[in-house]
Amino acid sequence: MKRLVLFGECLLAGLLTALLALPLVTLLPALAAGCAHIRAHVDGETTAVRAYFARFRAAFPGSLKLSLAVVAAFAVAIVDGLFLRAAVPGGAFVAAFAGLAAVTLSVVLLRAAATWSPGRSWPDLVRQAAARAATSDPSGSLLLVMALALLVLVTWQLLPLALPMLGCVLMAAVAVERRYAVILARP
Repeated sequence: MKRLVLFGECLLAGLLTALLALPLVTLLPALAAGCAHIRAHVDGETTAVRAYFARFRAAFPGSLKLSLAVVAAFAVAIVDGLFLRAAVPGGAFVAAFAGLAAVTLSVVLLRAAATWSPGRSWPDLVRQAAARAATSDPSGSLLLVMALALLVLVTWQLLPLALPMLGCVLMAAVAVERRYAVILARP
């Protein structure tokens, strides 16, 4: 029964995160609220929809410029990947590099969102997440890459599963950061 409840929370977090991320400039606070929602469920705190929106509002200050930069970076990666692959000799290499850049950016954003708490600065969160992703915990980053690959695979096979899978990716981000905290706590 508990597993079904966790799946329900993943579905709710995925749905709300997808809805709130639609304007694109709200991507970071939506991811942070989704991760905080999953974290609250695991910790036994309130997971009411009102609490999700309160977390979203708390995560929004200071995120606008960074969200715009993230959306622009994803747009550049998509344009490079699609147009250069078809139009330029050697474009397949550029497309692969653009895909790798998009995955790397996604991992860093998920790690930053999973560690967000009220009052934390978004630039600091992203900087720390990039350091963890690259040097401190590359195995955790690989776990998130696998979660993202599973999201793409399952969504490609059956589009309605995108929402619960998004919630599962948020849960994976929270789990990776908790795993990292446990590793740090070891003597």
